[in-house]
Amino acid sequence: MTRSDPFDRVRHLGGRCTIAAESSSGRPLLAEARRFAIAELLRAAGAVSVTEVETRFGVSPMTARRDLMALEKQGVARRTHGGAVLPSMSAKEDSFAKRVNLAAEAKGRLADVAVAMVQPEETIVLDSSSTAYFLAQRIVDRGLAVTIITNSLPIMDLIAGVESPPIHLVAVGGTLRRLTGSFVGPYAVETVRGHFADRMFMSVKGLTPGGVMTDADELEAELKRSMIAQSQETVLLVDGSKLSVRGQNAIAHVRELTTVLTEGLAGQELETLRSTGVEVTSIDVPDGAPSS
Repeated sequence: MTRSDPFDRVRHLGGRCTIAAESSSGRPLLAEARRFAIAELLRAAGAVSVTEVETRFGVSPMTARRDLMALEKQGVARRTHGGAVLPSMSAKEDSFAKRVNLAAEAKGRLADVAVAMVQPEETIVLDSSSTAYFLAQRIVDRGLAVTIITNSLPIMDLIAGVESPPIHLVAVGGTLRRLTGSFVGPYAVETVRGHFADRMFMSVKGLTPGGVMTDADELEAELKRSMIAQSQETVLLVDGSKLSVRGQNAIAHVRELTTVLTEGLAGQELETLRSTGVEVTSIDVPDGAPSS
């Protein structure tokens, strides 16, 4: 099969994959052509979310999932909760105790910048990442009067251990994942959906070159999607290690976020991330001040 119209709507320009959602006649792509285009997108980005398929190709969530199911049967993709990844993608997940000591200095620098974004009386969401834990430490140390919504047991313990803290804690309960010290599942999702937040701070297992955020666990990915949806602004905290690994579950595309704070990313990595359209701020400058 050749890549003639409508398959020639999948083009590679300057090493980047550009995919159109319509054929040359202006009509939506037929199922076969659309799935071919989704497969090309998956090969280029490493992962794709259901939401991204809906947006790019103008289809319903049911059609998007059906397309991903068809690609899985062909061996091109492996379906995850919320999207699909390449079949060979690693699903390895480390414990919270191990993650909190990994790239600790970089996470601390990200937390130092992020805490300056927090305003008194705000309601903020912190996910169960170790980077968010570093931020929670800064909030506690500064005695900021905020409301924190989190599914992280370590963050809950941190706040509960402070005598008369000014922080109002909303603990997201559910099923405890002992490996990560986090609560997930339908009860956790319902709790998050019952609140609105001014700002969310999060991190991820990995970030694909195409800008898809990934997590090793499908329930964590689902909860993070709910947190993003309930937050007015969402900030992703990313150190250089996130670009070398990927989780097997797609969370969402970075375009759905407000901004990305990075530490330890090289020039080309920054440009690739900025090319997705999200606002990116690097904190890698000599005087320590953020530089966009």
